[in-house]
Amino acid sequence: MQDFFRIDNILFEVLGYKMSHLEFYGFVSGAIAVWLSAKANIWSWPIGIVNVVLSFFLYYQIQLYPDMFLQIFFFVTNALGWWRWTHPRPGEEDRNKELRVSFMGIYTFIGICLSGLAGTAVLGALASQLHHWFPAFFPIPSAFPYADSFITVMSIITTFFMIKKKVECWIIWIIVDIVATYLYYVKGIMLYSVLYFMFTVIAAFGLWHWWKEYRAYQPQCI
Repeated sequence: MQDFFRIDNILFEVLGYKMSHLEFYGFVSGAIAVWLSAKANIWSWPIGIVNVVLSFFLYYQIQLYPDMFLQIFFFVTNALGWWRWTHPRPGEEDRNKELRVSFMGIYTFIGICLSGLAGTAVLGALASQLHHWFPAFFPIPSAFPYADSFITVMSIITTFFMIKKKVECWIIWIIVDIVATYLYYVKGIMLYSVLYFMFTVIAAFGLWHWWKEYRAYQPQCI
């Protein structure tokens, strides 16, 4: 079982590209989880938990340390999101008795973006020093610490608003997924690059679908 989590444990090879079990099943679980999120389907959360466990081991082995730590956060928030969507407060429920979609507002959205950029600068600086501070755990320097930190910080912030079903979270996800698509391509994990390109498309669909759902609410639910 331990070998399953090694990136050199190859499942198959296509056109010279060696596909590990870890990358393949991380791809499949991630694609399913994000598609279900765009559909506001509750099963996105438990399937997301499977994805973050697989991604944790993958990112460690390719030196994307901020992304690795991000998976710990995602593990917790997937559990919280699962609970939150199934336990809306009075007045928050939708037709399925789940948390309904809403907007956060323009000023909150701008504040989130500015806070995310500041957090990226701080985390990027810290990530670039991990191999100096903890060489036993991080013998190889962090790859692309600032781009990786941008993905990490903005994903953390946006996840909280996704748990609250705020429509604007999909705008930030689109930006994050574009950056991640490029980063994973450069790092040579091609299936994850394809996955995040798919995430970009799904995030655009999610933005449209959640906005459409919001518009569909009865006046007394707005």
